[in-house]
Amino acid sequence: MHLTINTHTLGKFGDEELYDFCRANKDLRVERNSKGQIIIMAPTGIETSFFNADILTELTLWNRSAKLGKVSDSNGGFTLPNQAMRVPDAAWISLERWEKVPEEEQKKFAHICPDFVIELMSESDSLKEMQPKMEEWMENGCRLAWLIYPKEQKTFVYRENGVISEIPFEKPLSGENVLPGFQLDLAAIFDKQ
Repeated sequence: MHLTINTHTLGKFGDEELYDFCRANKDLRVERNSKGQIIIMAPTGIETSFFNADILTELTLWNRSAKLGKVSDSNGGFTLPNQAMRVPDAAWISLERWEKVPEEEQKKFAHICPDFVIELMSESDSLKEMQPKMEEWMENGCRLAWLIYPKEQKTFVYRENGVISEIPFEKPLSGENVLPGFQLDLAAIFDKQ
């Protein structure tokens, strides 16, 4: 369940105003779509938070060892080429690309699309809402994205070549050529909770 707010009658509501709005409303989960509308999302709930923490930990541990990029959690927003500001549950950006982002932008909602994105569906999410969001990530430069769907025990894997696969939780996910050597065993994460 989301609340959508139209900003076109507010005058200028660009990147700086969005950042200030988010800082003034720290308890809200906020995104902006490509139309400039502000989207306020429901909290995920504690169970989803537990799962997300485990997933983010695995990605962070891989990155710490590989030293190939930067990992962000669901507090980091990205301004995409289509001007949407999106907040994935977890994301990874190569160091080479991150170092090209101006320092001032690195402190706010950087104008860059992550190389890799994870979205973990919560009880309040629907496939009808999440699949277009995943397509938006890919259309804006993401190379690999995972939409994890706990209710159905499967993950939709989106690739930059347009191929989308459904992988059951019993099969580990691979970082493929984007995150070399990274594997995520969702069966182990969801079975232990």
